[in-house]
Amino acid sequence: MTALTPEEQALLKAFEAGEFRSVDSAERRRQFLEAAHATGLKDQRINIRLARSDLQELRARALREGVPYQTLISSVLHRYVSGRLREV
Repeated sequence: MTALTPEEQALLKAFEAGEFRSVDSAERRRQFLEAAHATGLKDQRINIRLARSDLQELRARALREGVPYQTLISSVLHRYVSGRLREV
């Protein structure tokens, strides 16, 4: 085993002390299942032009959500056409 850096040692100590809490929730699991389901049903390809800033925001949001950005776009479009995407 390689030696841990001071930062890694601090993280390990915090983990072993039980300082980390799961961010899992029924809603988050539902979102992932929906994205996985939408991913499995893809049978058409499209090309779309987006503003660079919109694409950057989509990629950043997908990174925060932990999903590929194309999956996020597909999921948003699916929720929109199925009437489940609501404006706040």
